Amino acid sequence: MPDKALRFLTVLPVFNEVKTVNEVLDLVLKNAQEVLVVEDGSTDGTVDVLAARDDITVLAHGENRGYGAALISGFDYAVANGFDYVVTIDCDGQHEPQRIREFVARIQETGADIVSGSRYMENFEADTSAPVERKQINRIITETIGEKMGIKLTDAFCGFKAYRVDALQEIKLTEPGYAMPLELWVQAACAKLTVVEVAVPRIYLDENRSFGATLDNANLRLQYYKDVINKALAALPAGDCSGLKETRVG
Repeated sequence: MPDKALRFLTVLPVFNEVKTVNEVLDLVLKNAQEVLVVEDGSTDGTVDVLAARDDITVLAHGENRGYGAALISGFDYAVANGFDYVVTIDCDGQHEPQRIREFVARIQETGADIVSGSRYMENFEADTSAPVERKQINRIITETIGEKMGIKLTDAFCGFKAYRVDALQEIKLTEPGYAMPLELWVQAACAKLTVVEVAVPRIYLDENRSFGATLDNANLRLQYYKDVINKALAALPAGDCSGLKETRVG
């Protein structure tokens, strides 16, 4: 179990999740200490649902700025308010909130800087089939991160993570979109942060989810991800930024 003397914040980026937000938040609150919802300019009634609750903190962007921007706002909040750890979990029902404390316990036990969920390490009864294009893109990008940065991940995109807040202050994230995790991995490798992957069920509830504008085209989305990796690599400081201090899987 997590050390109760340490504070951890659970952050949920939310954009147009009116169908799932209440159910997910109810489950999150059973497994979290403090909960921050970053409301990213929803237009489907999500804002009204959140306004009716008094058991969470809501940080409103006012307009849609992107998945990465929402997480960056959550990280900034955790730093500014003195939390020890921050857990990120999506609000679309694809992550199991009952695993939140498992993530916190794991980061405390291992001393890792980041504990990252992986949907491809193990098989679970709850697993669903991954959409073919998403699985292929995940594999390509995960391999690319490994080749370029020496990070032996099995799932580059899983949004279920725990971070040591002190470690977050060693990186400077700027990517506002879905590719923010790729910028994270590049900077984590340069900063020699320690990463541990933990297996989580692979649950896809909406195979037709839109990534927005042209990114629903798989080829364009893959190119966007590669461009973000290359941009992040180009922005690294001079010197040796290859490989993590330690990468553990399991």
